[in-house]
Amino acid sequence: MRIYMQTMSVPGSAPRYYQLILQEELLGGWSLIREWGAQGTRGRSKREDFPGLDEAEQALLAYRDAQLQRGYRVVFVQGEEASS
Repeated sequence: MRIYMQTMSVPGSAPRYYQLILQEELLGGWSLIREWGAQGTRGRSKREDFPGLDEAEQALLAYRDAQLQRGYRVVFVQGEEASS
């Protein structure tokens, strides 16, 4: 699953993006990768590992909701939309 969010464009500055990627690991477990930064620049990323899909999805939705409250808007969702 992948969720890509972006802030509104403001004159004089690039919009910011926030991306959440949920992926299954080869040896079991799930990873949530968060990427963020200004559009057109090298952003930052952080990876968190979870033992199961339920925990990983809960974290993904919590990060999504937090960014929505900060003014980000969902641009697109790719993959399973379990609890959108």
